[in-house]
Amino acid sequence: MNTVMRGGTQSRATNHESSESMRVVVKFGGTSLGNGRRVTRAADSIAAAIEAGHEVVVVASAMGNTTDEILDDIEYDVSEADRAEIVSMGERISVRMLAGALESRGVDATFAEPGSEGWPIITDEYGEVDVDETTERAGALAGRLTDTVPVIAGFLAEDHDGNVTTLGRGGSDTTAVMLGKYVDADEVVIVTDVEGVMTADPRVVEGARNVGEISVDELRSLSFRGAEVVAPSALSYKDADLGVRVVHYQHDDLLTGGTSIEGEFQNLIDLEEARLCCVTIAGRAIRNSPGILGDLATALGDAGINIEANSSGMDSLTFYVRKDDAERAESILHDRIVADDTLSSVTVKDDIAVVRVTGSDLPNQPGTVKQVTDPLAEERIHLYDAITSATSVSVFVPWDDRERALSLVQSEF
Repeated sequence: MNTVMRGGTQSRATNHESSESMRVVVKFGGTSLGNGRRVTRAADSIAAAIEAGHEVVVVASAMGNTTDEILDDIEYDVSEADRAEIVSMGERISVRMLAGALESRGVDATFAEPGSEGWPIITDEYGEVDVDETTERAGALAGRLTDTVPVIAGFLAEDHDGNVTTLGRGGSDTTAVMLGKYVDADEVVIVTDVEGVMTADPRVVEGARNVGEISVDELRSLSFRGAEVVAPSALSYKDADLGVRVVHYQHDDLLTGGTSIEGEFQNLIDLEEARLCCVTIAGRAIRNSPGILGDLATALGDAGINIEANSSGMDSLTFYVRKDDAERAESILHDRIVADDTLSSVTVKDDIAVVRVTGSDLPNQPGTVKQVTDPLAEERIHLYDAITSATSVSVFVPWDDRERALSLVQSEF
C-alpha cells in the first residue's frame, strides 16, 4: 500500500481500498446542489464518508445557476465591492442548506462564509490570495476537523478589511484545491454533473467514455480550450502529493470512481538540445483547404518523422522537425505539392533552436508573450516563430543565438 506521512500520522495516498482514514476536501458544484433532493444526496454521501472515519472539508457552490441569474439581474451601475456582496448570496444559501442537512443526519457541521470567525481564504489589496494568511487560517481549520465538518462557501474570499472578494470564474474549484493543499488533505473530490473526464462530449459523440486517469497538464490544456471539468485556476494549486478526482453527483461513494488527475505542473524554462529546421509549404488558399494540415502531418508521421511544433499562416504551413529529418521531410512534402494544385512550393530553413517557457500560471498573466519576445527584439535576435499553448510559450530563434536567447528569457522570469 502506498502511504505518505502527514502531520506525524500515516495517511493514505491513493489506495481507497484500505480502511485507513483520509482527510478529504469535497466540492459540490451548482448542478450537484441544484435542488433539495440533490442537497439531500450530497449530505448522505458526506455522512457516509464521516461514518467511515474520514475527515471531510466541504466546499459548496451556489445552487444551480444562481450566480449567473443574480448577475443577469444586476442591470444598474454597481461597485465591485457591492457586486461581490450581491453575488455571494448564492453560496451563502448553499452552505446553510448543506450544513443543515448534515446536522439533521447527526453530523456536527458548521458553515463558513466571509465574515465568519476563522474564515480561511484571504486576499490582498490586489485581489490576489494572501498565501501566508490563508495557509495559517487553513491550518487552524484543519485542527478542528476531528470535531466538526466545515462547510465552506466556494468562490468567495475576504480582504484584510473584511470586504467580500471573489476568486473569479470557476472559483469554487479553486477554493477546493487551494484548501486541499493548505489543510494537507489526501484528496480533493470535485462533484459535478459529468462522470469525470470523457473522451469527448457525450452529448455530441456517441460512445464517449470516461477516462480513468489524466495528467494535470493534459486537463489544464483541455480546460483552456473549452472543456468544463475543473477550472484551470484550481489546478495551479495541485501538487504531486495531493490527489484530485472528478466524480458524478449520482455516484454516491465520494472515495471511488470518476477520473483521477495525476501529477503537478512543472514551472521551467528550457532549451531544446536538438537542432531543428523549419519546413514551410506555401500554397494558394491553404486556409480554405479542409484536411490539408492533417494530410501533410500524416505523411511525415508515416515516415517516422516527429513534428516538434507547427504553425500556420494565411497561405503557408510550417513544420518544425529535427535537422536530421530535414531532407526526408522536404522530399515527402514535395511529393504532396506535385500532387495537389493548391500547394506551390516547399522550403527549408536549418539550424533553429527553441526556448520554451512552461508554467501553471502563464495563462493568468497578461503580457506573457510580450515578456518573452521583447528582450529578444531588443537584442536583435531574429524570431522565426512564437507558438503558445495553454501552459507554455515557445520561441524559435537561430541556433547560434540559442544561449543568449535562453539567458534573456530566464532573466525575465
